[in-house]
Amino acid sequence: MTPTAHLRTAGFNPDCEACPRLADFLSGIRQRYPGYFARPVPPFGAADARLIVVGLAPGLHGANASGRPFTGDHAGLLLYATLHAYGFASAPCSTAADDGLSLIDCRITNAVKCVPPGNKPEGAEIRRCNEFLARELSSAPRGAVLVALGAIAHDAILRALGLRPASLAFGHGNEHPLADDRVLLDSYHCSRYNTQTRRLTPAMFEAVFARARALLDGTAL
Repeated sequence: MTPTAHLRTAGFNPDCEACPRLADFLSGIRQRYPGYFARPVPPFGAADARLIVVGLAPGLHGANASGRPFTGDHAGLLLYATLHAYGFASAPCSTAADDGLSLIDCRITNAVKCVPPGNKPEGAEIRRCNEFLARELSSAPRGAVLVALGAIAHDAILRALGLRPASLAFGHGNEHPLADDRVLLDSYHCSRYNTQTRRLTPAMFEAVFARARALLDGTAL
């Protein structure tokens, strides 16, 4: 079995080139940065994890470079620190795909698996990549908590579950009950822009994961 064969069996294609614009962009990155991962970035964490965090897309010098979601960029600083604080990660900082950090009952993925130019995927690319997210969410256990980091991730989750994106409104801190006792929690994305402008503060972000922990532990009111 090749190193990526298990990803194919889990519904992820590490060699996907279904989006010509993204495939061309990745080809150029591999030439400019030969040490970068520069491929579709696989999810991180167990397929049956009860907490699933969905972001937008790999960052150019973050996950696209390291090969692990939210690793190597500013957005990952707050995410991994918060996951660790609430018992979902073994360490508070993710520096490289081989740094030994592990997730605990948690899985991190993205709505779009390839880095897009300007960090802005096109609508057709988001929809095309949604089949992979749908396969991931199909293995989520009953009672799972899905955390959407941003409106695009929120809409992608709903589409992957066969729901209309407009059926449930996105808003930071919003909570939406789903089928099979699952819950969707919304958060602003932990991007550099959002955190530096204080649109998203650490306390706001932590509140979302505190709620996720309470829901999973059965202590939520």
